[in-house]
Amino acid sequence: FWKASQDAPEGPIDVIDMFSGCGGMSSGFRAVNGLVPAFRLAMAIDVDRVANASYQHNLGLTPREVDVSALAADESELRRLIQSSRRREGKPLVLIGCAPCQGFSSHRNRAGASDGRNSLFVDFAKIASILNPDAVVVENVPELLTNKYWSFVEEARTILQATGYTVYLGVHNMAEFGVPQERFRAVMLALPKRFTPPRPILPTTKFRTVRQAIGRLPAIEAGERDHADAMHYSAGHQPSTIETIRAVPADGGNRPRNVGPPCLRRAEERQGKAVYEDVYGRLFWDRPAITITAYARNPASGRFVHPEQDRGLSVREASLLQGFPSEYWFA
Repeated sequence: FWKASQDAPEGPIDVIDMFSGCGGMSSGFRAVNGLVPAFRLAMAIDVDRVANASYQHNLGLTPREVDVSALAADESELRRLIQSSRRREGKPLVLIGCAPCQGFSSHRNRAGASDGRNSLFVDFAKIASILNPDAVVVENVPELLTNKYWSFVEEARTILQATGYTVYLGVHNMAEFGVPQERFRAVMLALPKRFTPPRPILPTTKFRTVRQAIGRLPAIEAGERDHADAMHYSAGHQPSTIETIRAVPADGGNRPRNVGPPCLRRAEERQGKAVYEDVYGRLFWDRPAITITAYARNPASGRFVHPEQDRGLSVREASLLQGFPSEYWFA
C-alpha cells in the first residue's frame, strides 16, 4: 500500500501531524491512499531538525520547526500557521498528536511527573479545541494512563470533552494490529460523535514475527553497511560485546549468568537473584520482537540482539520491526 500510495491521488481528508518526528504516523495515513484515496498531508510540526529531514525526504512535505507549546499559548499565531499550510478550507481534518513519550516513559526517566515534556499533551488538546478537527488521534506509552500522570490525561480529556468531543482512552498491543513487535500503547481518540473504538484484528497465533519482518535481509557483520541498502547497518561493537553476544544461544537465547560485564554480576550478587535477564538477549525468530525503543541499537539495553548474527539490530531491522516501509530513509 505504501508503494501504491506514491502514485495514488490525494484524498479529501486533510491531516495535520504535530510532533511529527520522522513521519511514522504520517506514513501510515499516506499508505492508506494505496488502498483508497482518503488522506492528504497538510502540515507537519516538530522541533527536531534531524527528524524533520527524514520526514521531508520520505513524505515530500517540509515540517514547520515550531514549538507546539508556543502555538497553544498564541491562538493568532496558530491560525496564521494554518493559513500558510496546505490546509484546505472546508475539508475534513484529522489531527495527529504523538507527544514525546520520554516524559511519561518509565525507561530511564527520573524526572517523572515534573518532566516539562508532559505538559505538551495538554498543549496539544488546547490546539485541538481551537482547530476543532473531525478526528483526533493520539498514541503514547502505557505509563501515560497511570496515577503518576493521570492529571495530564484528565486535563486533556476535559478540554476535548468541553469542546464537544467523545473521548476514548485505552491500551492496545500493536501486535494485534499487524506490527511485528509486542508494543503496548496508550491510545486516545476523539470524535464529535459516539463511535466504536478499535478492536484487535489478529489473534495471538497470527501475530507477525521477527522472521517475517527481517528474515529476508542479507547477513552483515557488526558495524558493516549493506552495499544495497544504506540503512542496513548496525553499531560497531567492542570486542568484549561481541564475545558476550557469541555466548548467547541463537533464536531467543539469554546471556549465560557467568558472561558479560562485571557490573551485571555485581548487581546479581547484591540482589541475590538474576537481574537484567533480557540484556544481551537475542530476539526469537518466530515471535514478535519486544518493544523497540530509542536504545534498541545497543545490545546492553535489552533483548535487541539479532536472532542468529552476532550483533545488535541494524537501522533497517529496527525500522521494519516498527512497521516502516522497507525503503524508508533516516537522516
